[in-house]
Amino acid sequence: MTDASQDFEDWTTGLAAALGVQDEVPVTELLDVTREVAHGVTRPAGPITTYLIGLAVARGLPFDQAVAAVRARIADQA
Repeated sequence: MTDASQDFEDWTTGLAAALGVQDEVPVTELLDVTREVAHGVTRPAGPITTYLIGLAVARGLPFDQAVAAVRARIADQA
């Protein structure tokens, strides 16, 4: 593991703990969908989309459904 990937893992784990998030963070999936939004819609929409996914999940929408809804919106933009 490189120093950058270890720093990223440490940051994610530490931030999750600081925020009181006990669930596993779906890092790969979040990065993938953020990249898809940034390239398929506009760059600034990437982090906002990730926030909205988290908000939706916190309100009870399953993560996979939230990501599917984002991908459907990207497809609608094409």
